[in-house]
Amino acid sequence: MQTVNDHLWIFQMARKNKYYHMKEVRILGLLITDRIKEAGQTQKVLTKYAHVIKSRLGFHEVSEDICSRVGVIILQLAGNASECQGLEQELSQIRGLELQRMVFSL
Repeated sequence: MQTVNDHLWIFQMARKNKYYHMKEVRILGLLITDRIKEAGQTQKVLTKYAHVIKSRLGFHEVSEDICSRVGVIILQLAGNASECQGLEQELSQIRGLELQRMVFSL
């Protein structure tokens, strides 16, 4: 019988052109309390660490009359642990941003 470890996700790191076995799934949730005020600094950090961001989903409430200043971003990370920790550390320094982490072992 095959185990989960026999079916590890394999992905290619484009910058290094090497294959790695993914042993965990890292998800970061960001709550931005003032998108207008914090968007620039948040985007700067996300761009710096773009090589460890596998997927990104962002949303905020919108109606016909108003666009919410609060936003949520969900990131799926892929990369070594120290790079992911660097991203988390820089994001945690941004005022008005709450960070939540989930790590699933495979």
